[in-house]
Amino acid sequence: MFTLTPDTIALHAHATDKQDAIRKAGELLVKGGRVLPGYVEDMLAREASMSTSMNNGVAIPHGKDPNVPCVLRTGISVLQLEEAVPWDEDETVSLVIGIAALAGEHIGVLTNLSEVIEDEAKLDELLHTADPQVVMAYLNPPAEAEDAPGPAEPVPESAGPSPKRADLVIMFRLGLHLRPATVLATLAKQFKSDIRITCNQKRKSAKSNTSLVSLGAVFGSALTLEAAGEDAELAVHTLAAAIWEGLGETEMGPAPAGAAPAQVPARTEPSTPGVARGIAAAPGIAVGPLYQYRLDEVSLESLDAPASGGLGLEQALAQARLDLSGLRKQKVDQKLAAEAVIFEAQMEILEDLDLIGSVQQRAAGGESAARAWHATLAELAGEIAALGDPVLAGRAADVHDVRRRVLGLMLGTAGQGPALPDHPVVIVARDLSPSVTSGFDSARVLGFITVDGGPTSHVAILARGMGLPAVVGADEAILALPDQTRVILDGGKGTLDTQPDPEAFQRAAEAQKLWQDRRRLALEQAGQSAVTLDGRKVDVSANAGSLKNAEEAMRQHADGIGLLRTEFLFLGERELAPSEEEQYQVYRAIAETMQQRPVIIRTLDIGGDKPVAYLPMAREDNPFLGVRGLRLCLARPDLFRDQLRAILRAARHGSLQIMFPMVSDLSDLKQARAIVEEERIRLDAPQVKLGIMIEVPSAALLADQLAPEVDFFSIGSNDLTQYTLAMDRGNRDLAARQDGLHPAVLRLIAQTAAAAHRHGKRVDLCGELGSDEAAIPILVGLGLDELSVSVKAVPTVKAQVRGLTLAAVQTLACQALDCASAAEVRELVKNFNEI
Repeated sequence: MFTLTPDTIALHAHATDKQDAIRKAGELLVKGGRVLPGYVEDMLAREASMSTSMNNGVAIPHGKDPNVPCVLRTGISVLQLEEAVPWDEDETVSLVIGIAALAGEHIGVLTNLSEVIEDEAKLDELLHTADPQVVMAYLNPPAEAEDAPGPAEPVPESAGPSPKRADLVIMFRLGLHLRPATVLATLAKQFKSDIRITCNQKRKSAKSNTSLVSLGAVFGSALTLEAAGEDAELAVHTLAAAIWEGLGETEMGPAPAGAAPAQVPARTEPSTPGVARGIAAAPGIAVGPLYQYRLDEVSLESLDAPASGGLGLEQALAQARLDLSGLRKQKVDQKLAAEAVIFEAQMEILEDLDLIGSVQQRAAGGESAARAWHATLAELAGEIAALGDPVLAGRAADVHDVRRRVLGLMLGTAGQGPALPDHPVVIVARDLSPSVTSGFDSARVLGFITVDGGPTSHVAILARGMGLPAVVGADEAILALPDQTRVILDGGKGTLDTQPDPEAFQRAAEAQKLWQDRRRLALEQAGQSAVTLDGRKVDVSANAGSLKNAEEAMRQHADGIGLLRTEFLFLGERELAPSEEEQYQVYRAIAETMQQRPVIIRTLDIGGDKPVAYLPMAREDNPFLGVRGLRLCLARPDLFRDQLRAILRAARHGSLQIMFPMVSDLSDLKQARAIVEEERIRLDAPQVKLGIMIEVPSAALLADQLAPEVDFFSIGSNDLTQYTLAMDRGNRDLAARQDGLHPAVLRLIAQTAAAAHRHGKRVDLCGELGSDEAAIPILVGLGLDELSVSVKAVPTVKAQVRGLTLAAVQTLACQALDCASAAEVRELVKNFNEI
């Protein structure tokens, strides 16, 4: 229930008219942290449709819906007017009580108010008192006694399977494809017992994700889980429970009646001559000459020939792991988490002991290692492709990709794929592998269309992450099209027009050029400030991790560096931590490069996913919840003080600010501030601004307590999303659900921004959400003062902000807070952009 406090009470106030009075009552709610600014407009809109006067000199303006999304917490504001204002015909109002109520509390608020203002003596005192305590005494709800705890409900006994064997049914919609299979195999590997699963008359090891996929288990498939060994009972109980719970899959139950298998859109025949149709996989339009891309398969004879410069099986597997690890890191560095998962799953194939054992068994029987590898993986891919389920069958491409990669290393032909023309082309292929697709240069490949594959295939995921228009599942007739045919590929509609008339060609070319022009214009205008159409300025800074990044940030006209990651000085092949002097030289160089533009230096943030060899740390079961960030710095004051001294010395040469990561409460912050001040006094250094990252929910919820202790907040959306949704951002099975536009995350951002502004402090965002085109209007609407984004994104983010109207995005932000999922938020933004 709400509590009325002095900050939402204004006595002996003045208003020019009804609208001014409502606006002032709404602004009190904003100031008190009860609502977002957009709620004020909602109050005015509500009043325009129906009067909120109570016919006794009192009005109770509120939003159009008692559960409006702009409400952060239930509350009321009280505006007592020195002179009454006209409200309706022949009626004036002297007491305006603004209401903001969450669901279920609106009626309680109104009931309490009604009881007070129906008492003439109380109402008269409310209209004339000069004491806020009187207002609070009358309008605050009575304290409620806590409900006595009732008897605890008995916990039902588990109806789980009997030990060592369990019979189960697949209840998740897409079946046992590679993602849930990997989850299951990872769980199974924790047990010493031999664990087998039988399905469709096949019996496979539960510790091999590829073997599990080959079972062909779809929704409704019956499984038998068996374990033999010292921990068999625990293994069966654990794995059976995981299968019943869905192995991380969220879509339970069968596909809707009449839908194509696994909800893959059915291909339709072309209705227009010369137009090939497939399944839309990645949006965008590509206009250019066609090129047939054919992956050359090795001849069987070459598999038995002595390899010249090739590697043995063990060496080839090791090199393939390194290559895939490099591709994964590349995607992680590009902030493409879902795409990084693809190569992590392929690495699992290389570590499948059952699979490697089958290859070695063939080789021991007389086959060459290359032939044994080729045959074993080709058979596995064939089994998966023959399952008849599009989602499962699509994973065969991953097996083929790994097969080709290792085979190329064994035969000395790695990296000798088909060469692309020296001009931009639209690729046509029977199929593409994730490895090939990730290597496409967007300057040479405009988009692609394939015969095989589906919209959930890894190639399609990569295309979307790379911004390449893509169509999959097209008719084989496209493989007969001659090279250099001028085509229009529409990834959004799932079409390839091979006979465009001049008009269609011109329209498509214009659409393609429009995006290019927007990008070019953004670059040309990058020096302009990011100011909304109605005058709200938003700083757009760069995230940096080196002096080179700082130099590029200046070329891109960034307003500063909103996040300087200092880990680059501590990681790598180092045997010792960097000295104070080494750090000072780097920070000074960056400060001078930025020419008095603000540079926010995040103090050392290691631990969690960034261990350091020369800092031995106790093993932690969950390092993301352990000693990392500021916690580690406080535990190692020698490292912390060296870094702080280096920053304070370098601050003389630029506009440096200090930011602490992983602050979860006030005690750590106060301890860190004290250390900074000690070192500053010793060095006789200038004062520097201090801020903290808001990246754990406790910090967001305590923002009102933390704000007076700092100069600014910076929201780390990556970790805030991870901790709010309880999803490890390094978990490949949850990568696709790691979305900072989840309403729960947005609500924490909204609370943080409101708290910062109540205390007159800035609030920035430095996570990858700031570069997300769909997130930018919402973040601006929530009141963010600065977005710190990837260096290359600075011009386009600035351009996008310049096209927004603050009033419109505030309304959008309020609506987003009321959504139920990140998908709903993204659809909301899509509709907003189309208006």
